[in-house]
Amino acid sequence: MKREPLLFLAHRLPYPPNKGDKVRSHNFLKHLAARYRVFLGTFVDDPADWPYVGPARALCAGTQVQELARWTRPASGASAFLRGEPVTLPYFRSRALLQWVREVVEHERIERAFVYSSSMAQYVMGLPQLRSVVDFVDMDSAKWADYAALRSWPASALYRREARRLLDFEKEVAAHAAASVFVTEEEARRFSAEIGDRSARVCAIRNGVDSDYYSPAHRFASPFAPGERAIVFTGAMDYWPNIDAVVWFAREVMPRLRDRGLRFYVVGMNPDSTVRALAEEAGTVITGRVADVRPYLQHAEVVVAPLRVARGIQNKVLEAMAMGKAVVASANSAAALSARPGTEIEVAGEAADFAAKVLALVGSHEARIVGERARARVLSDYVWRASFAQLDALLEGEHVPPRKKALAL
Repeated sequence: MKREPLLFLAHRLPYPPNKGDKVRSHNFLKHLAARYRVFLGTFVDDPADWPYVGPARALCAGTQVQELARWTRPASGASAFLRGEPVTLPYFRSRALLQWVREVVEHERIERAFVYSSSMAQYVMGLPQLRSVVDFVDMDSAKWADYAALRSWPASALYRREARRLLDFEKEVAAHAAASVFVTEEEARRFSAEIGDRSARVCAIRNGVDSDYYSPAHRFASPFAPGERAIVFTGAMDYWPNIDAVVWFAREVMPRLRDRGLRFYVVGMNPDSTVRALAEEAGTVITGRVADVRPYLQHAEVVVAPLRVARGIQNKVLEAMAMGKAVVASANSAAALSARPGTEIEVAGEAADFAAKVLALVGSHEARIVGERARARVLSDYVWRASFAQLDALLEGEHVPPRKKALAL
């Protein structure tokens, strides 16, 4: 039996799963490619991703991959500002991709679309024949509002403007979409309240974790020097919330920890100049891109997630928990998780609190217990199988009730 065609749009190549948004899009693409003939339209924004275009194409019946040149962003943003639209949208606007979408939808008689990131919805809003499920993941307008709260004028004013314009666009997307998806129930409820729609058209699909890949059962050689005690942060280091988090931790928390012989490892691709400068401060190491983050997680004394701006589920936290590690996280990083604070994860606020929570875990039996409980929580609540079932139901037009909150272990 010939499989039905499906249009899959993503703002970033959904391969490899080496950063937060790509973990989700990659797993959804793999799942949907087993059920549909997938036609993928996407962008490459990192030159290091070009070798992975081939593996992504191997999953699909057809692809259109466009380069997303960073140098075009200032000009496109300025023109959007003058037109009164969100500056985000033209950055992901391509005439070639739009033409390909229209042609492939007509030629293949596509009736269903999965759109990853609200910015990509501009390609399907003029195609009413498509049943489009839009995965917002997070509420980007709210994220820009959070950025504004942490910046001074004039950046704060520009970010508040972007938050307002994006919210208007998000409302328009939701009005056209068959379903609007978010990564947490809390984010879905917030969006429903903003748009005045409390129907099943807005729902949450959680992220999952590959608990076989991220498992303490693997044995890796330590990437640290003999006797070195490491505190580890993982994440893409060209993403502003991650940059803000590690700068804050290195400058506010590490001075309280350095005399205890601890070192702070920032593990992640594309560190910007602000992050690279932290390597000049005692006790902080910037690794840049690594082949595998698991050795760093496995041999860390403690994993930290001190994000001051965080929406939705942080994959970096779930992956560390799946590895059986004790995590100390900000309230923002932990808010969307079902993990119990003080039992399966530690939550800290100010610098002194963060330092105290880290020191209490370093070298302790309690760290091992917290890590074991953390992995058990991941195995209980964060499996991809349940998320795939929800996605299938949405694409088929079935009602998808919210997932019930997991019972405490």
